[in-house]
Amino acid sequence: MDLVQQRSEGFATVLAVGTAVPPQKLSVDYMNDRYFKITNTEHLTELKKKFVKISKATTIQSKYICGTEEILKEHPNIAACMEPSLDDRLDILVEEVPKLGQKAALAAIKEWGQPVSKITHLIVATNSGADCPGADARLVHLLGLSRTVKRYMLYYQGCHAGATTLRLSKDLAENNRGARILIITSENILHAYRGPDEAYSDFLVSTALFADGAAAVVVGADPDLEVERPLYEIVSARETLILNTMDELGMQLREVGNLIILSPTIPKHISANIEGCLIEAFSSLGITDWNSLFWVSHPGGPAILNQVEAKLKLDKDKLLLSRKVLSEYGNMSSPTVLFILDELRKESVKEGKLTTGGGLEYGVLLGFGPGLSIETIVLRSVAI
Repeated sequence: MDLVQQRSEGFATVLAVGTAVPPQKLSVDYMNDRYFKITNTEHLTELKKKFVKISKATTIQSKYICGTEEILKEHPNIAACMEPSLDDRLDILVEEVPKLGQKAALAAIKEWGQPVSKITHLIVATNSGADCPGADARLVHLLGLSRTVKRYMLYYQGCHAGATTLRLSKDLAENNRGARILIITSENILHAYRGPDEAYSDFLVSTALFADGAAAVVVGADPDLEVERPLYEIVSARETLILNTMDELGMQLREVGNLIILSPTIPKHISANIEGCLIEAFSSLGITDWNSLFWVSHPGGPAILNQVEAKLKLDKDKLLLSRKVLSEYGNMSSPTVLFILDELRKESVKEGKLTTGGGLEYGVLLGFGPGLSIETIVLRSVAI
């Protein structure tokens, strides 16, 4: 039997993390003015006041954006609110999504320190595009991966896709001895960007909230400690679908682009179900003190973090990195939780902690997305 078909001996392990953002960084104040100027809607003064209020509520201070003014001027149908524009959006995304993903992947591969020929599996997740062959095939060429690499392309999984890719990588790593999985999540909000319109003011929230970014992770079991440096063991991974919430959060791909649905009751549903997810995930470890864990939680928005914090009676420092990433980068959808994971290990080293979990052994990585879905990943940190 081929060795790669045999099970591994240990847990899947995060071996490297890389992140990337577009070169264009915008402050929140500039974004608020730019949004109405570039869409020729400066006359909508009351709508702008509403947008500024929404932007302030997100707590986001800056974002990185691929959609330059040149692109929006060249494609005024994208800058409009509800004009047919899907073809133009997809033509741009088919190039930009893998390009940013490549940048994150190269950072992760460099940290991993092994040749790309050792990558056996590729998982790519994005909400930005709908091509076939997709970003996965393009990234094989861009990165010089093996023609026989086993590819998995995940479209339209939503914000929890960063956690979903870790769940999938765990199954692949532990059931294929010697497997090395490259995860790439890459997002470009141009798929859903639209100008302000008084008849569609609900879209102001997604415009204020979302941003662009990419993250990559190398995962494998039974690391070779002579050439690989493990960061986190993926102890368990599960997904929970919250019943009767199908209409709370989602995306609808239409001729006018991607329409993002965001219900104000999302934080309530997540906070009502979060402890049950934690109990199921940590019962076998005998852990019931949620403050004894390190936390890597997709932020969604500040209301989600606030309600989860209150429901679980978490110490203020537990979700600090989630708030930091949201403030500095915005909600990048699928890569966001991997940015937070990267921040955690960097902070642990900088502060001289004993483990990559900020001195703690066990932690939880959470993804929230359409469904409503909660991804719950149990991580075990390793000694620094």
